[in-house]
Amino acid sequence: MASLPGNQLFLAAVTVAELRYGALIADWGPPRRDRLEGAIAATTVVPVTDRFLTAMAELRAACRRVGHPLADSSHGNDLWIAATALHIGAALVTADGVFSDVPGLTLT
Repeated sequence: MASLPGNQLFLAAVTVAELRYGALIADWGPPRRDRLEGAIAATTVVPVTDRFLTAMAELRAACRRVGHPLADSSHGNDLWIAATALHIGAALVTADGVFSDVPGLTLT
């Protein structure tokens, strides 16, 4: 996982699930999976709370109103990631263009 000196790294819960799924389907051995788990442990995984779920629903509705692709179910995991950043008031570090112009989201 990338290191951003001087910054706390946060992960969306769905990102952790995607990382672990990728390791499983790639048939990573125990040493590599252990390194992944160590990298995850060095971050803060944002918990899914009722308040977070409300923020996610509000973001999807806002995206739908402006015609942003994150409102589409095919971008469900991306919606979770964007909502996580908004929920904790953090900038999202990404190179994925789908996050451009998400209402209220700051990108880095």
